[in-house]
Amino acid sequence: MIGLNTAAVYVLQTLGSLYLLIVLMRFVLQLVRANFYNPLCQFIVKATQPLLKPLRRIIPSMFGLDMSSLVLAILVQLALMALTLLLTYGTTGNPLQLLIWSLIGVTALFLKIFFFALIISVILSWVAPGSHNPGAELVNDLCEPALAPFRKFLPNLGGLDLSPIFAFLALKLIDMLVINNLAAMTMMPEILRILI
Repeated sequence: MIGLNTAAVYVLQTLGSLYLLIVLMRFVLQLVRANFYNPLCQFIVKATQPLLKPLRRIIPSMFGLDMSSLVLAILVQLALMALTLLLTYGTTGNPLQLLIWSLIGVTALFLKIFFFALIISVILSWVAPGSHNPGAELVNDLCEPALAPFRKFLPNLGGLDLSPIFAFLALKLIDMLVINNLAAMTMMPEILRILI
């Protein structure tokens, strides 16, 4: 029975985390004003539309952003953590604490999206600069808002762009100082730290 629970937790975390990433990407794409005609953006829209459509009737947009996608990401994270706890310990735990952990988890994933987009962007700048591949365009759409503030303050070094280094540092500092401290303060179980 323990082996089945472990397998179920593995499948749940894998598929749930993948869908959570897609839902949060929907919010991030609106945040960075990505090109929604991109085929990858179209996939994200179609994958999230069935659950977002009813939520949009309840949750209004704010500041030009579809807040229902952010709420859906938090709800998916909450369900994922509750089911993981249920399969692992036989209980779902305190709903308020689960909500706090879900907020921390979604924030951590939000930072990871930008972190890995920056890594991909740096690699693409070496192997395929100026590529018009839909994936490369999506990565550029994601990275540009994160890099723009650093480019304003950094001097022009003759084609060498140091802004990703400073963006990496900023993201890592936020992760270390905010996310890790919040997770420690809420005494998050180790099983849930895997999800963040």
